[in-house]
Amino acid sequence: MAAPLNIVGAGHVGRTLGHLFSARGALQVQDVLNRSQTSAQAAVDFIGAGRAVEGIDALRPAAVWMLAVADDRIAEVAGQLAAACDMHGAVVFHCSGAKASAELAPLGAAGAFVASVHPVRSFADPRQVAAAFEGTFCGIEGDEQALALLAPAFQAIGARLVAIDARAKTVYHAASVFASNYLTTVLDAALRAYQAAGIPDDVARELARPLALETLENVFRLGPETALSGPIARGDAATVARQQACVTAWDPATGALYEALAGATWDLARRKHGDQA
Repeated sequence: MAAPLNIVGAGHVGRTLGHLFSARGALQVQDVLNRSQTSAQAAVDFIGAGRAVEGIDALRPAAVWMLAVADDRIAEVAGQLAAACDMHGAVVFHCSGAKASAELAPLGAAGAFVASVHPVRSFADPRQVAAAFEGTFCGIEGDEQALALLAPAFQAIGARLVAIDARAKTVYHAASVFASNYLTTVLDAALRAYQAAGIPDDVARELARPLALETLENVFRLGPETALSGPIARGDAATVARQQACVTAWDPATGALYEALAGATWDLARRKHGDQA
């Protein structure tokens, strides 16, 4: 019999993981608490199991608790649960990439075993993520007793677990921000620059697509030093300076971004040529 799971915070991440745990029989979804009864019921409908509840006082005891709330609310909710529920011997984990399991300290003091498990995915479309979760990397850290239960549960839904150092959790999460959020920002700058040169938006996307996809493929196949090409890789400082001036004249904020990226790229180029020396 799968261990019962209570879900506190049933947004995109909470409902996706709840659905997977239930569908694979890894954990038995019991009670679901969200911002409102209506949203909790919507999550239950998506998960296909569980009972929507209106408040913390309505949550029944459970062997496992998932806190999929906003990062800045984890400690607050942990304190509320520790005060309202019997958590002795329970396993409690949160899903934040930026915060470590220490955020759950009030629950640890109440006798729970705590951990954090961070799926390295974008959860913009829960249904799509649930259908393609197999092979998803999850950064995991926490109490040994918690990990002993959570590791097989996550492996049962197709996760690939990566042990991380809780002390470096913020840097670990920043790595994902660089690889996803800031990559989007850089591509947005590229598309806007194409448009500033008179190229329609739909054509700009098609111009950028092969460059971006081939570069990503090269980075992951060859490494960033070998993948680097362009004026900085060639040492063409005059072209870089000319582009810097033109981009800044067009849009100062994008010019500042170009300048910051150029500095980091010169450092990468030095590593590239150092490796080839």
